[in-house]
Amino acid sequence: MAQIIRRPEWHVEDRFVTPEHSYRARRAFLRQLGLTAAGLFASPRVGGAEAADKSPAARGGARKGFPAARNKAFDPGWRFTDEKVFLTYNNYFEFSTQKDRPHLLTDKFRIDPWPVQIYGLCEKPMTLDARELEEMFGLEERVYRFRCVEAWSAVVPWTGFELRKLVEKAVPKAEAKFLRFETATRPAEMPGWARLLEQGYPLPYNEGLRLDEAMHPLALVATGLYGKPLAKQNGAPIRLVVPWKYGYKSIKSIVKIEFTAKQPVGLWEALQPNEYPFLSNVNPDVPHPRWSQAVERVVDTGDRIRTLPYNGYAGQVSGLYKRG
Repeated sequence: MAQIIRRPEWHVEDRFVTPEHSYRARRAFLRQLGLTAAGLFASPRVGGAEAADKSPAARGGARKGFPAARNKAFDPGWRFTDEKVFLTYNNYFEFSTQKDRPHLLTDKFRIDPWPVQIYGLCEKPMTLDARELEEMFGLEERVYRFRCVEAWSAVVPWTGFELRKLVEKAVPKAEAKFLRFETATRPAEMPGWARLLEQGYPLPYNEGLRLDEAMHPLALVATGLYGKPLAKQNGAPIRLVVPWKYGYKSIKSIVKIEFTAKQPVGLWEALQPNEYPFLSNVNPDVPHPRWSQAVERVVDTGDRIRTLPYNGYAGQVSGLYKRG
């Protein structure tokens, strides 16, 4: 059972948690970013409050496959993060650098149709719509911890399919060692896009995984959460969820998946490699250069709890990183 720490010895002022702009642009820090996290372990599981964004366009309306059956192997019985909180507290800079704004700015963001290009060093490149991928691989629900590099976390019931199913379908070539993922380029539909470019962000957003990480059973391609299709601010219509890594590795609104021999450089790594390295596995013993990673704040309760190595998934994934 996780230890709740209500009076921590350390405290990071909210306004200092995450920079609004990269050091490359040498801009001021974001104001009023919370070190928040979702309750883990201690409480009985409860569902979240009614979703903040109820429009059919935003959540995909009634759709085949939702709600999906929960995979019992990924149902630890944890208390879920309040749904309304998780739908209204988002890092999605292409819409806004303020966490409470993205869900208010997605009306013009079109998510249907949504072609995803799968290409590069693979035998079977393809371009398929996000819904075609759902039908091809099937959907299941899994309950995962989610840990942000800013020291907040959540417990979320995601709907999706294993990334390795897609990898196997594409048949990677022998020289393929990595996957590179890219987010949509929609300047006219993303109100924050132009401002990010002015500030030196190397858009579009991109991230990467080693091929062995992508093949791990925990790596999930998500198209839904809380029993419904993904909300736009949470990465609709298709995103990555890699629960043992910091949240920025779980890229949103994917349009390209490339098999490559060269290790990709993600957007945040390009901006500050010492703060956002390629692997970015959750590690409470390695502080971020500007704050501790030993403790995280529960996003909907405010409680502080100890962070676990690999976000609690050490038993499943630590073998990926052992040498010798």
